[in-house]
Amino acid sequence: MRRAVRGYLDHLTVERGLAANTLSSYRRDLDRYLATLAAAGVADLAAVGAAEVEAHLARLRAGDDAHPPLAVSSAARAASAVRGLHRFALREGMAAADPSRDVRPPTPPRRLPRALPVDDVVRLLETAGAVTATGDQAPLALRDRALLEFLYGTGARISEAVGAVVDDLDTDEGTVLLRGKGGRTRLVPIGGYAVEALRAWLVRGRPALVAAGRGTPAIFVNARGGALSRQGAWTILRRAAERAGLPVDGPGAVSPHTLRHSYATHLLDGGADVRVVQELLGHASVTTTQVYTLVTVERLREVYATAHPRARG
Repeated sequence: MRRAVRGYLDHLTVERGLAANTLSSYRRDLDRYLATLAAAGVADLAAVGAAEVEAHLARLRAGDDAHPPLAVSSAARAASAVRGLHRFALREGMAAADPSRDVRPPTPPRRLPRALPVDDVVRLLETAGAVTATGDQAPLALRDRALLEFLYGTGARISEAVGAVVDDLDTDEGTVLLRGKGGRTRLVPIGGYAVEALRAWLVRGRPALVAAGRGTPAIFVNARGGALSRQGAWTILRRAAERAGLPVDGPGAVSPHTLRHSYATHLLDGGADVRVVQELLGHASVTTTQVYTLVTVERLREVYATAHPRARG
């Protein structure tokens, strides 16, 4: 079974091009699945039946002495890993049937992405730092403003932003090449405000920080001159959100994905076609993008309810 898992993960890496974080999650999910099968005395994927798969998924939701109960979304991801493993085993001749075929995975509740109002986004960006910053702290202020302008101006995922290198960026044309999930790349336009902030950072901020490190092609770097991490980018956003008076904990907390949601929602509010927004976000399917149209419908309802004289109820 371990050999089957290694083969499946190699398949996901080479043929599907899944991101490293996704692969790491799948590996953990499948390690736990194999441990469950071993505890039940099952040593071969060919001997697994639907009952074993269903029992494992039920255990994920209930938890045990070593693991807390998983949320529906995490359990759904684990179910996807298990189902994918059995499909792979059937296709490769390691098993005669797929016992997971008729097992229904848990369905995560549908949540609408939270988008910030435009005024809140502007306040967030302005509190991050100024493009005219000077003094000893100017490099960090310029970086923080450039990073948040980049996230909102391109709709990039946080991993795409910290993974972007200087050669991916063309400030003259106002475009950046983003490397997304599944190894897909896309060329995204950048607005004038983001271009201005990026130029200020690249000319007056980045050289001073890079000089302290070993040299990195990353657009965004930390105070030691190395590539900025996802955690570092999240800290920058959290700090700016606190200064802007926006929530950083609990329901409605601002996160890097909040800027991506806001980017998509504001484009649709401005009349952008959903297929164009799909390309800009790098979604493989327009179905994923269509959730943002629900956000704009909710906003229309709110405006109608507060503005129309006959909008009772």
